[in-house]
Amino acid sequence: MANQQAGGKTAKSTQHYLDIAEIRDDTVILKDSTMRAVLLVSSINFSLKSEDEQNAVISSYVSFLNNIDFPLQIVIQSRELDIEKYLHSLRQKEKEQTNELLKIQISDYIQYISELISMGKIMSKRFYVVVPYNPLSDKQKGFFSSMKEAFKPVNLVKMKRETFLRRRHELTRRVENTMGGLASIGLKSVELDTQSLVELYYNTYNPVVSSHEKLVDVKKLRVTE
Repeated sequence: MANQQAGGKTAKSTQHYLDIAEIRDDTVILKDSTMRAVLLVSSINFSLKSEDEQNAVISSYVSFLNNIDFPLQIVIQSRELDIEKYLHSLRQKEKEQTNELLKIQISDYIQYISELISMGKIMSKRFYVVVPYNPLSDKQKGFFSSMKEAFKPVNLVKMKRETFLRRRHELTRRVENTMGGLASIGLKSVELDTQSLVELYYNTYNPVVSSHEKLVDVKKLRVTE
């Protein structure tokens, strides 16, 4: 919702500057009518593999790229890991522990973790693959008909259900192809649902606030213009 500033000028909301029109049914819909699905992908320790295993991974990756006919976006997010709550739970367990040997071991472990933190920040990494779908690339439609549908002046939040389902079906096909290709490399992947997508973008655009103010269930959110 826009805020009124001094001098009669209206401050536009943050949403005005984002490319996202809405997030629903496990799908990100952008303002240009294109769609995105996001996959959370596991990682492999490439350096610990043998030379033959490394060559096999590279070969599988090349094959994966050659077998897709659409662009992909690979995103790596690094975040400082907050383990204060974890340390607090350990201290609580230490107090409740009746076995003296286990109590000493927990105490030593807490000290080790505390010293580790004092040496530097502990970072966590998450890997994402963004799968797109652009209705203009649909070969079943003529260029001008696709252009008209993509840019007609309607509110994208009210996109017709049948149009959404048709486009989502094509996006799902791409997601399945991508997940199959990642599996051939030895990577596990899962498609983010609506709640996970909202949390991902909320945490991305609000890194400070999100660290101490968690997002509520999207079903309980109320959207205002």
